[in-house]
Amino acid sequence: MTTPSAPSRDRRAPHRALRLAHRGDWRRAPENTLPALLAALAVPGCDGLEFDVQLCADGQPILLHDDTLARVQGRPDRAGDLTASELARYGVPTLTDVLAAVPRDAFLDVELKGDPEDGIGAVVAVLEAGRGAALERTAISSFDPSGLRAIARARPDWPRWLNAVDLSADTIVLAAELGCVAISVDWRAITPATAPAVREAGLELAAWTVRRRATAARLDRLGVIAQCVEAAALEGPA
Repeated sequence: MTTPSAPSRDRRAPHRALRLAHRGDWRRAPENTLPALLAALAVPGCDGLEFDVQLCADGQPILLHDDTLARVQGRPDRAGDLTASELARYGVPTLTDVLAAVPRDAFLDVELKGDPEDGIGAVVAVLEAGRGAALERTAISSFDPSGLRAIARARPDWPRWLNAVDLSADTIVLAAELGCVAISVDWRAITPATAPAVREAGLELAAWTVRRRATAARLDRLGVIAQCVEAAALEGPA
């Protein structure tokens, strides 16, 4: 199985981290929409995607970061109150449609939102259908430990990343206890002083959300395996 700690390098130079477009390329289309995702993959420096998944009213996994459509779609509706077909009218895609449209060699960071234990089986089924039993070139991430535990119970071998805001001892211990392969952390927390403790625990490092090329280049030098990027950083290092 290809894991995030040893990613396939067919889309990138061997010396740098994966560049994963944060919710697609929101400069070209609204975030977490299929046009934004495909626009990001058309950028030469892009290796894959980071996007948010939650369930809608009919239990289908859809791509949306917020609880409501207010910020991106300009509507007050809650995603959990609308069906997938209703959400499609406002450009909110299903995970099934996204996996069918995105090339299999694009790496995916699938972030669980909402109540991650509610209907986790539906997320697992769609991911397995789209990326195979080994979850090829994909990692599941979440800030919520319960979601990562639910994935671990359903598919113990699937790569999991703990999303975090710091690299404290508690964060590192939690990631290890959850059986994660990596911590995906606010890029500002990654320094020459903090990175070694993560690797001593047998974990890799990923970073979010990087906007400047110079920042991306610095994180490459610190050995992160992936960077959630947007704006100038999506185009590649400085």
